[in-house]
Amino acid sequence: MINLTPWRNAPTWYIAFSGGLDSTVLLHLLAENARQPSAPALRALHIHHGLQSAADAWPAHCQAICDKLGIELQVIYVQVSPGASLEQAARDARYAAFEQILAPGEILFTAHHRDDQAETLLLRLLRGAGLRGLAAMPAQRRLGQGSLVRPLLGTSRQQLHDYAHAHDLVWIEDPTNVDTTFDRNYLRAEMFAPLQQRWPQARQNIARCAEHLGEALGLLDELAAGDLAQAVQGAAPAWAALPSLDLATLAQLSPARQRNALQYWLSKRTRLPDTRHWAGWADLRDAAADAQPVWRLADGCLLRSQGRIWWLSGDWLQTPKGEYPWADPGASLALPGNGYVRLDVAGPQSDLHIAYRQGGEMLDVAGRGRRDLKRLLNELQVPHFVRPRLPLLFCGERLLAVANLPSLAQADCQLHWALPTNAQGLS
Repeated sequence: MINLTPWRNAPTWYIAFSGGLDSTVLLHLLAENARQPSAPALRALHIHHGLQSAADAWPAHCQAICDKLGIELQVIYVQVSPGASLEQAARDARYAAFEQILAPGEILFTAHHRDDQAETLLLRLLRGAGLRGLAAMPAQRRLGQGSLVRPLLGTSRQQLHDYAHAHDLVWIEDPTNVDTTFDRNYLRAEMFAPLQQRWPQARQNIARCAEHLGEALGLLDELAAGDLAQAVQGAAPAWAALPSLDLATLAQLSPARQRNALQYWLSKRTRLPDTRHWAGWADLRDAAADAQPVWRLADGCLLRSQGRIWWLSGDWLQTPKGEYPWADPGASLALPGNGYVRLDVAGPQSDLHIAYRQGGEMLDVAGRGRRDLKRLLNELQVPHFVRPRLPLLFCGERLLAVANLPSLAQADCQLHWALPTNAQGLS
């Protein structure tokens, strides 16, 4: 029913095991493969969302199944954030937990099948999704440090049901699966039933359509990668670790290719905006040269500075504050929410501390005398959003060095700054 050869070199296999029909069949199939020589270790993960009392009994059921198959089970309790879509909030909590588990190269298998694929395409079509959404679920994608794999996308729900009965498998029937207040359940119960009466191959054909759309998306991704090849170049070395694109290069593309390139680039960093929200890109692109526009997205923001657009998330969404004494300049100094600094200095130093700009700072520059720091940062075209978080090295009241800017430092005194994280754990 499935071919697992492409993933046999992974250090560990995980399965998202709810205890329902689909994941029970997949667990049984994986357990059979895991018994083969040199197969990766197999572990099951059960997510408890805490959304219904019936679910309290499911970990024990899953444990019994795993014990019978000799599979280690880990039960993970998550908090589901309230919101407009309980389904989406539960999914977000579930995948965040999976990302925390996966180490580099590890595989998480999920039991999505062909009928799920067809339902997903129709749901996204009804929500007005673009091609990236209509391509539905890929057979494999990155997840955290590992990969998520869906080996059953070519298998129907009926085939899974037949397999389960043939092998006397026992599974959980989630009572919410018949609750048609949930969109997917409504689609399954109220729409697919009449569709299949008229077109018996409806699910299979719709799933095939998703495959075709996925192929088309692959071609658009290749186009986007080519369009971005030059745009990703050119950032100043001091800030090259931050994701950014050259605005002029993007502006040379047609509006459709701009959106395609940005969707490709942003899809690795955030949940993509819907069609109406794309007006934010036009506002960002077309703002006056001296403006500081911001386009806020689900998991961070895009902003413009020095002719580039920059992606900020994680620690970069907060501005660090405070002063931090540096008792041992021979060791690196961690800065809360702002990475860490280390110092190259010729001789011993004392009374050192790190602080951030307050305004009015002056720096002695070799051959130029005493200069206003604000003007110096303007000359060096430091992005405006970097300036409030630039670590400044002081000896008492005297400014000695500005992080990552060698020209703004006293002789034999260089301050090196490892920039903070720019990630939310989502992609």
